[in-house]
Amino acid sequence: MTQVLIHLLIPTGGRGLRMGGGCPKQFRDWGGVPLLRATVEAFLGPGMPVLAGIALAVPPEYLEAVRAWDFPVPAWVVAGGDSRQDSVEAALAALPAFPEAVVLIHDAVRPFPPAGPICEAIAALDAWDGAVLGEPSTDTLKRVDGEGRVLGTEPRAGIFRAQTPQVARLETWRRAFAWARGAGVQATDDVSLLEGLGLRVKLVLSPSSNLKLTTPEDWERHAPT
Repeated sequence: MTQVLIHLLIPTGGRGLRMGGGCPKQFRDWGGVPLLRATVEAFLGPGMPVLAGIALAVPPEYLEAVRAWDFPVPAWVVAGGDSRQDSVEAALAALPAFPEAVVLIHDAVRPFPPAGPICEAIAALDAWDGAVLGEPSTDTLKRVDGEGRVLGTEPRAGIFRAQTPQVARLETWRRAFAWARGAGVQATDDVSLLEGLGLRVKLVLSPSSNLKLTTPEDWERHAPT
């Protein structure tokens, strides 16, 4: 049986403005290394699927520095675009043309990826077009109008908070992003493009520890000591 290739793709073209400060949060120090590097290295740890390569889309001014990083697998580092979607598409184009290769698209600022759910999401591609990690919503959901008036309370049964990585095969991702470009569709959630094509996406339960560092409070609460 031929072993499937697995690539990690991280789009990091953003500026991380909600974190504050002059340095994009994905390049801030995290336990002695930039957060982006720490996140990549988390995927190289015990229990994780074996990666065949890494594709990173970074701001142009960080290209030289990131290309100097040493990883135990091949790495393709390209300039990110004006949006997350543009950055992902640029990184997808850099990957070797193996249509059946699995591509894990992950946020640079989620440094605690869970091995078990990630392996489950990859295995789901035997029967599904894509997979996304997620956790059940535990918050009460309110629908409001433009003035902030509460219009009603929405049932949260069946509602999940999407996480990353989001997973599909390379050819599926490329087809979805090409469709979005042609249709003028912009999305911040990658698997929503698969949904737009009518493809079947599996939700894989994931713990809340797979969090996204968004605010200074997130950083202070979870940074390595």
